[in-house]
Formats: sequence, structure tokens, C-alpha cells
Amino acid sequence: MVYHIIYDGNCNLCATFTQLLSRFDQGNIFDYIPMQDQGTLQQFSITSEDCEMGMILIDSNDSKKRWQGSDAAEEIINLLPLGQAFIIAYRALPGMKWLGDKTYEQVRDNRYNWFGKRDNTYQSPYPFGCHESDNCSIS
Repeated sequence: MVYHIIYDGNCNLCATFTQLLSRFDQGNIFDYIPMQDQGTLQQFSITSEDCEMGMILIDSNDSKKRWQGSDAAEEIINLLPLGQAFIIAYRALPGMKWLGDKTYEQVRDNRYNWFGKRDNTYQSPYPFGCHESDNCSIS
């Protein structure tokens, strides 16, 4: 099962998250598309404006099945080993989903001011399509 993560490759926080996740996952579950890659985004009918609403997770087996923003972050954690237990506990606590959604929105809207903006777009060692070609670079 492979999922595509669309992230802001110019955001320091987003790039760091992508680096950590790709080191942990090693391309087994996820590949990565920076939101600056307009050509690839067009394949999924995703616009720059869509990306401004937060990261996007796409199920590669059914590209209509998508999560965005805090829902994408939760689903990414859910897909990781032992992640489901964390997400079940998180969602069971009253008010946590609402707080998580609001926190995500604040971070999303202030990411460049709070964490900085990169001069160059970060490219993951597990880019979109690397599972098809097995030509991923290992970091």
C-alpha cells in the first residue's frame, strides 16, 4: 500500500517533518510530492490554492480517497506502526480533535513566520513514482 504526501517543500517545518518521516518509513508506505511540483499536482487535479489548505494525503490505490490538513496528519500517524493506538486515544479525549484542528490551522497559516522559508524546495529521497521505478535514492 502506497500513499502520496503533498507537502510544502519551501517550509522549514514541513521539510523537516518530511525528512523525519521518510527516514523512518524508508519509502515503504509513503512517497512525497512538494506542492511546488505543479506538473505532478496536475495529475491529481490539485491546484496551488488546494495546497494552501494544508498537506494532502492521497491513497495511490484510489486517488479520490484523500485527506487534508490535520486529517492528513492523523491518517499518516494512523498508518505507522503503533500509530493506530495513538490516534484512537487522541480521538477519545474530549476536545482533542477540535484543538488539534485549530492548532494545525494556526501552524499552517503562520509556518513561514514561525519556522522560516527555505531558499530551495526540499526534494524527498522517496519522490512520487519511485515505487514504480524502484529508482529511489536511499538517504
